[in-house]
Amino acid sequence: MEKRELTEHEYWDNRWLRIKLPVEIKRDTTKFVTREMIGIFDRYLPQKDGLRILEIGGAPGRWLAYFRKHFHYDIHGIDYSRTGCAKMKENFDLLNVPATIYRFNILTDDTSSLPLFDIVYSFGLIEHFGDLSQILEKHLKMVKEEGILMIGVPNFSGIAKLILQKTSPGILATHNLGAMDLKTYEAFEDKYSLTPLFKGYLGGLDLHNCRRCEQRTPVNRLIRLFFKVLTGVTNRISFLRRFNSWRWSPYLLVIFKRGQTAVS
Repeated sequence: MEKRELTEHEYWDNRWLRIKLPVEIKRDTTKFVTREMIGIFDRYLPQKDGLRILEIGGAPGRWLAYFRKHFHYDIHGIDYSRTGCAKMKENFDLLNVPATIYRFNILTDDTSSLPLFDIVYSFGLIEHFGDLSQILEKHLKMVKEEGILMIGVPNFSGIAKLILQKTSPGILATHNLGAMDLKTYEAFEDKYSLTPLFKGYLGGLDLHNCRRCEQRTPVNRLIRLFFKVLTGVTNRISFLRRFNSWRWSPYLLVIFKRGQTAVS
């Protein structure tokens, strides 16, 4: 794949212009994947006030606000979108949450003036880039020795891939499916001698990613309706949430602890 972003700058500006504020992650959320992530963070992230955490591609700051309120971290966000940075600031002001915001493109801008961070993460970002090694290394460069790197992405592998090839090929084309394969992170882990704290798919049997439909043909509408009904059924059967797999779970999360291996 080309070393380029798979989603255009204008798309993100337009997306952030439409968002309604304030927004934040809350512990009483009804979203199952988010609840799973909260439980994993409670288990693996350090409970220490004042640790410095950075979200890359941070607009509008939902998770950063959560980490400030529940972990008492010193929160920082980077985004390359001017509109995204403005929305982050507005969101944190509305939530009365102190934060530091940087406008950088981490692939092309010099970020050497930034501090290193105890925790660096992105959720729903790296799958929009063609060169996964490059974007992952940019993340890792910002992590302190003994610090933590977290990456989360939606999972369009397995059944979702088969469906989206039919109903939403344009959406599929803007996502690098290598970011949804655990082997990508295992190779990265080995290269930099990272210690895995958590690696896995989340959400159990949940096919809501199959409901995406950009080409609204009659057949595609029927497919979308089928998966909408199926998702409604599976959401009511908590037993099915126990079974995670790349074939049907909607999200992938990895958490690594960094050692002293340098990033060139």
